[in-house]
Amino acid sequence: MRIVYMGTPTFAVPPLEALIRAGYEVVLCVTQPDKPVGRKQVLTPPPVKVCASEHGIPVYQPSSMKSEEAFRTLSSYAPDLIVVAAYGKLLPKAVLDLPPHGCINIHASLLPKYRGAAPIQWAVLNGETEAGVTTMQMDVGLDTGDMLLRSSRSIPLSMTAGELHDLLSVDGAELLLETLERLKEGTLHPEKQPEESVYAPMLDKSLSPLDFNKAALTLHNQVRGLCPWPSAICRLHGKTMKVHRAELGENTSMAAGTVCALDPLSVACGDGCSLRLLEVQYEGKQRMNTADFLRGHAVAIGDRIE
Repeated sequence: MRIVYMGTPTFAVPPLEALIRAGYEVVLCVTQPDKPVGRKQVLTPPPVKVCASEHGIPVYQPSSMKSEEAFRTLSSYAPDLIVVAAYGKLLPKAVLDLPPHGCINIHASLLPKYRGAAPIQWAVLNGETEAGVTTMQMDVGLDTGDMLLRSSRSIPLSMTAGELHDLLSVDGAELLLETLERLKEGTLHPEKQPEESVYAPMLDKSLSPLDFNKAALTLHNQVRGLCPWPSAICRLHGKTMKVHRAELGENTSMAAGTVCALDPLSVACGDGCSLRLLEVQYEGKQRMNTADFLRGHAVAIGDRIE
C-alpha cells in the first residue's frame, strides 16, 4: 500500500515512525513550509520534515494544497491512501478523492467532541476527565468525516495539556496501525458523526490572564490547559508572572486575588478556595518552583496577585 503522509508538528511524528516501523511504504511526506522560530527568527523545518528526512522519505512543502501544482505532485506518487495527522490545512475535494482508499485522519479527540485546531488543550481547559484519539475518513468539512476507530484515556487532575499531547500522540500511532490492519481485512465500519459538536478553536494569548474572582478549579484547569503555550499569566508587584503548574489549595476567607499562604505560595479565589502556584516564571527570569522563587522575591501574606 503506497501511502502519502501529511503532518507538521511533533504530534504527527510518532504515527509516521509507526508506519515506517510497521513496514508500510511511505512514498512522500507533505508538511508545511519551514518557519522562522525564536527571537532570532531562525528558519526551522517542521518536526515531520526532520523525521522524514532522517528516513530518506521525499518531502513536499506547498504553501497551499488547493493549487494545480500541488495536485499534480500528489498524483505523481500514485498513493493508495493518504494519512493525515495535524497537517494544519484543509484538503480540497480533489485531493480527498485522489487515493482509492481515501484520506484517513488521526484527530486528537473523542469525536464528535472537540472538532478543530486545539482539541487537547480545550479538553483540559474545560475540565474533561477523559480524552482520546479518533481515526476518521476525511471529507470536505472540518473534522466532520465518518469515524473509524477510537481509543480513550483518563485525564488526571494534575495533567497538563502538554503531557496529554505526548500521550495521545503515541495513542494515535497505535490506533492508526490498528485502523490500517482493519482496512486491509475489510473489517472497518465507518460511523456517521452527529451534527452536534464542541468546537476547539486555536489558542491565543487572550486566554492567558488569570482572574482570581473565578473558582479555583476553573483557574487550575486554565493553568494546565495553557501549558506549555501560551501559558497562564498574572501580575505580582507590577510585573507579569507566568504560572506553569498549580494545584487546588485549602479553603480561605481572604479576598480573591490575595496571597493567603507562602508554603506553598497560595492565592485566594472567588469560590473561597485557594490555588497553589507550584511553578512560576517571573518577567525576564527562568521557570522555577515557587519555593526557589520566594527565596529571591519578597512576597507577604496579604499581597495582591492580579
